[in-house]
Amino acid sequence: MSNGFFKVPKAVNEPVNSYAPGTAQHKDLITTYHKMFNEQVDIPFYIGGKEYRTGKTVDIHPPHDHQHCVGQYHTADKEHIELAVEKAAEARVKWAKTSWEHRAAIFLKAAELLAGPYRYKMNAATMIAQSKNVMQAEIDAACELIDFLRFNVEFMTDIYSNQPESSPGIWNRMQYRPLEGFVYAITPFNFTAIAGNLPAAPAMMGNVVIWKPARSQVYSANVIMELFKEAGLPDGVINMVTGNSGTITDVLLNHKDFAGVHFTGSTPVFDDFWKTIGANVKHYRSYPRIVGETGGKDFIWAHPSANAQEVATAISRGAFEYQGQKCSAASRAYLPKSLWADIKKSVIEDVKSFKMGSPDDSSNFINAVIDDRAFKKLSGYLDQAKKDKDAEIIVGGGYDDSVGYFIEPTVIVTSNPQYETMCTELFGPIITIYIYEDKDWEEVLDLVDQTGEYALTGAIFSQDRYVIETATSKLENAAGNFYINDKPTGAVVGQQPFGGARGSGTNDKAGSVWNLLRWVSNRTLKETFVPPTNYRYPFLGE
Repeated sequence: MSNGFFKVPKAVNEPVNSYAPGTAQHKDLITTYHKMFNEQVDIPFYIGGKEYRTGKTVDIHPPHDHQHCVGQYHTADKEHIELAVEKAAEARVKWAKTSWEHRAAIFLKAAELLAGPYRYKMNAATMIAQSKNVMQAEIDAACELIDFLRFNVEFMTDIYSNQPESSPGIWNRMQYRPLEGFVYAITPFNFTAIAGNLPAAPAMMGNVVIWKPARSQVYSANVIMELFKEAGLPDGVINMVTGNSGTITDVLLNHKDFAGVHFTGSTPVFDDFWKTIGANVKHYRSYPRIVGETGGKDFIWAHPSANAQEVATAISRGAFEYQGQKCSAASRAYLPKSLWADIKKSVIEDVKSFKMGSPDDSSNFINAVIDDRAFKKLSGYLDQAKKDKDAEIIVGGGYDDSVGYFIEPTVIVTSNPQYETMCTELFGPIITIYIYEDKDWEEVLDLVDQTGEYALTGAIFSQDRYVIETATSKLENAAGNFYINDKPTGAVVGQQPFGGARGSGTNDKAGSVWNLLRWVSNRTLKETFVPPTNYRYPFLGE
């Protein structure tokens, strides 16, 4: 029972460690990496706080060294998923009634544990199984997840403090109840922070969650579960299950207690979820909350007034950090003819200077793409571009999977603004560039807006404020996260709430008050202190 109005610690963004060579941070992280790389981990799935090992296992291979095995994870059967629903329901009885400050304390403790003793382990797991270099692991697996946990607590208190006005003799109150049922969280391979936040955000608001991480992210997902357990999260509040996606989804989306889905992944999969939920809507206890961040075909547009070097750097970082495997990665660019020579020279120099290899060598800017499916898809697009007359590869274009799934950072220049790689989400280190006549800059903005189905992130570059205002207006619906004179990646929790619309999702902005509001069902309470005792109103008088 709460007996005070509590102020939570002020949320601030976690400082990013540099991991410069020779520092103790660098030494400790790489030591942890090598230790974990040479161990064999046996990862269970978690239901009701119990660890389950079925013997039906999947080996874990680092993408940059796919012949090496770092362990295995166990997979669940249909009966385990049904058990997860049962155990989540049991956990909900106490968790939904737990005072908000005690829920907050658990996740604040998790943030402190991750900032301290779990930092290197979480980063190393992400480097090993998701092939992220030291900086990409640090800003994701450590800093962003810490930020999600801290800022969401602050946003939660903001929600609870938002109360209605009261008239004389009446006290109006707003209660923010957890949803009636369980939330299904489905997370991607590319961000450990997203994998932690999607189950944690609904849980923080008093919900119980069944979480299915991506098969290529289970290694760091297991560390997340260890983190939450040590932070004191009660058994059954978050249940992590691994196995056949179709089986898990079929059980959960057909259950009457399904209350919502928190999803990050591909647009076609999210579309299928929406169809299934719509077909089943009469079976559910309540209308489910459908929250999803999906695909992107993110752009960079430059005006003739832009600084060529700034645009080139935005391309080199925005397109190629983490091998272009970010939902926000720049994958199409529209550049004016007058700037192209300078931009081209700088980008080619940058790409040729990139080192590519294993994450344990921190001089490597580029690592491997996630798996053989991604490798085959991306290499296929490169092969096709080499044949097409309306496309030219000006740098990169190579690939090699003999040791790891390595795709060279590649720049394609096309004379066709509707060329396939200008329109299709690739999710790899490939950017396609269309060069336009300077005088056509405003028409090209319409082209940017109308190309493809997505609207996640985008960037514009110009030194002309009138142009910036025009572009911002014309591209109003083209991106949920819009960048002026910056690359379209790198959203920071508490600074740039993230999400897009159109085919990119429901734009519920992970790591914000708007996302957390999706995981509560409001109840309005009106208390009248002295109720009337006569039905007659004054207008009924003689």
